[in-house]
Amino acid sequence: MKSFLAKPADIERTWYVVDATDKVLGKLAVTVSNILRGRNKPTYTPQVDTGDYVIIVNAEKVALTGKKDEQKTYMFYSGWMGNEKYRSVQDMRENKPAFVIEHAVKGMLPKNRLARQMLKKLKIFAGPEHPHEAQNPVSLNL
Repeated sequence: MKSFLAKPADIERTWYVVDATDKVLGKLAVTVSNILRGRNKPTYTPQVDTGDYVIIVNAEKVALTGKKDEQKTYMFYSGWMGNEKYRSVQDMRENKPAFVIEHAVKGMLPKNRLARQMLKKLKIFAGPEHPHEAQNPVSLNL
């Protein structure tokens, strides 16, 4: 019996909508990264992008456990001496609410070109509206 290897031409992609309201960030990121990789499908092949598209709405309402709301920080470094900056989660939620979820999902994908291609299938919106109604997305309850 031969092993099945998915080919890029044979992949059927579906669109999913996830409402992030009061969902724990880590659990949401694990589920979304598995869908982006295609690990929820029986045709999963590690070296081929077999994943689906994911739309996340209400990104500003995602929940963090413990004291992460006050203590967690993100570091940004420009490469110049003394130019590293720290931003809190509260600051990122006010200015770029999609960054918090995107950063968590990106950390759970492999570190290669294929993962950067998978990350392009993730669409994150701060509010409840999104412009992808024409793709007929399926609601995903977590």
